[in-house]
Amino acid sequence: MNDLMARAALFSVIESGHKFWSQEIFKLGALDVHEKLIKGEYGPIKHEKLVSALQLTSGEKILELISNHGAQLLTPQDLDWPEQLNDLANPPIALVVKGDVHALKIPSLAIVGTRNPTSYGARIAGDFATGFVDREWAVVSGGAYGIDSYAHKGALIAEGVTIAVIACGVDVNYPAGNARLFSEICESGAIVSEFLPGQRALPNRFLTRNRLIAALSKATLVVEAAFRSGSLRTARDAAEIFRPVMAIPGPINSPTSEGCHRLIGERCAEIVTSVADAVEFVGVHSG
Repeated sequence: MNDLMARAALFSVIESGHKFWSQEIFKLGALDVHEKLIKGEYGPIKHEKLVSALQLTSGEKILELISNHGAQLLTPQDLDWPEQLNDLANPPIALVVKGDVHALKIPSLAIVGTRNPTSYGARIAGDFATGFVDREWAVVSGGAYGIDSYAHKGALIAEGVTIAVIACGVDVNYPAGNARLFSEICESGAIVSEFLPGQRALPNRFLTRNRLIAALSKATLVVEAAFRSGSLRTARDAAEIFRPVMAIPGPINSPTSEGCHRLIGERCAEIVTSVADAVEFVGVHSG
């Protein structure tokens, strides 16, 4: 067995974002961890379920499953692996990528926000996506309705590259209404998942996924977000690994801008009011 097979097997049985296993595999390598688990060196009783699942899993079958869905398993051993993900406290064991894997190496801006934006938020998300694409950056978001979709579409309209980091398998169109958007994203960009094909989106998986959006990107922009919002989690994930965070201000009485105002008020995000502001703050240079 080689590292790729061991990694594929571990990837399929360990829930993504698990801090202990992420760190263990990052430190020792997949082959060692696989071997130690099978030999019961991590405590056979404590990890009984995991060991049984691993014994029934074949790395070849996992790779075949991924390949049958027109995707590939990207691992830290690959030249195309986005090194910036290694800054996370719990880096991914591997990624399933559909589309152009090279897209993950392009400097990128994460644009995130509410699923229920105002027309103001929708326009701003598209404008900023276009502005950064014009400077040869990619746009990263989560493929959801609302701000995410407007950011992806803004990048596509400007004929740029956009990456959707999703909380389910690459074959699961979630949300269903974005099926066409996902296929357009794959033409020049990529869909990235930390889950096997067939796996459904669960609430905790969105939070796990948010750290990848933050880590893949050089900076994160929150366009509109409610006071309690997953987008704020992405912003905090970005701040934890010392990535710049920006937020767009809105009307003081707008519930969809409360999260942005909170980030600005807590000095967690820089206030930006134009693409030029953002470009200057992030220190963009083309290419």
